[in-house]
Amino acid sequence: MSHTSFTCLGGGHGLYQTLTAAREAGASTINAVVTVADDGGSSGRLRREMEIVPPGDLRMALAALTADGEGGAQWRDTLQHRFGGHGAMAGHALGNLLITGLAERLGDTQAALDQVATWTGSAGRVIPVCPQPLDIEADVAGLDDDPRVLRSVRGQVAVATTPGAVRRVRLTPAQPAASEAAVQAIMDADVVTIGPGSWFSSVIPHILVPDIAQALNETSATVVVILNLSPEAGETHGFTTERHIHVFSQHAPQLHVDYFLADENTATSEGERDNIARAASRLDAEVVFAPMREIDAEGAPLNRHDPMQLAAALKALSLIHI
Repeated sequence: MSHTSFTCLGGGHGLYQTLTAAREAGASTINAVVTVADDGGSSGRLRREMEIVPPGDLRMALAALTADGEGGAQWRDTLQHRFGGHGAMAGHALGNLLITGLAERLGDTQAALDQVATWTGSAGRVIPVCPQPLDIEADVAGLDDDPRVLRSVRGQVAVATTPGAVRRVRLTPAQPAASEAAVQAIMDADVVTIGPGSWFSSVIPHILVPDIAQALNETSATVVVILNLSPEAGETHGFTTERHIHVFSQHAPQLHVDYFLADENTATSEGERDNIARAASRLDAEVVFAPMREIDAEGAPLNRHDPMQLAAALKALSLIHI
C-alpha cells in the first residue's frame, strides 16, 4: 500500500474514522473531500455571520490528519478545543475560528486549509466538496396527521433531528459546481471511500453534486461505500442495512460503485444478506462483510468503526479490485 492514494468523502466523526483508517492502511496520499452543508453550532454561526463555507467538518478532517507525535497531538487538541462560558465565544471551536480568519485574510478557503495543513504537518489535504456553502432540504413523512403527507424540512440540523421519516433529500442550490480539487482528487485516487456518517446529511449530499457523481463513475479507483453500523436517531431511525443501500441508490441511480462495506454482524441470516446483495446490485456493486466495530477495554461493542479493522478491509478490497 506504500503507493496507494486514498480520497475519502464524508463529514464529521465518520470521516474522522475513515481518514484514520487511511493512515493505518499506509496510504501514500490522502485527500478528504468534505461536506459543506452544516448549519448548526459554531459552524452555523460562522457561516451566517461571515458568509463562508462552514468550517466544522473541515476542522475535524484536519484534526484526523495532524502529524504523528506530540506536536501533532497538540495541534489536534488545539484545533478541537472549544471555548466555554456564556459569552460570544462560547461553543466556538478554535480550529473553526482559525480557518475562518485565514480564509478572510487569504481570500480563499482552500488556501486557508492548505496553510493549516502545513502548520500541522498534515498527512493529507482537506478539500471542501463545493467552493460555496450548501443547504439540504428533505421531504419528510410523519409530521402531519396523515402519514402519506410529505413536509419539506430545510437545513442540516433540522434534517438530522427530525422526528419524521426522511424520504428524500436535495441540495440548494440544485446541481452545484464541485471544487475542481475535489474532482481531481477522485480521478487521481486508487481508493475512494464514501461514508460512514449521517446518511442523508453527510453522505448522500456528495452524490447529489453532478461533478462528483460523474468523477465517481469515471475514476479508475476502487469505490467503496462504508455503511453505518446502526441506524441513527432522527434521519435513519429504524433503517436496515438494505434500506441504507436502497435510499443511497435512489438518490443517484446512474452511479456505479464497486463495493458496499458492512460490519460482519450487521445481517446474519442468509435471506437478509441476499436482500442486501440485491439492493447493491442496482449500482453494480458487491457487498462485503468484515469485522469493523470498535470494542472498548471491557470488550463491549461501540457504535464506531475501528480504524485498524477498517484499514484491513479497505486494503483487501483494493487488492481484489486490482
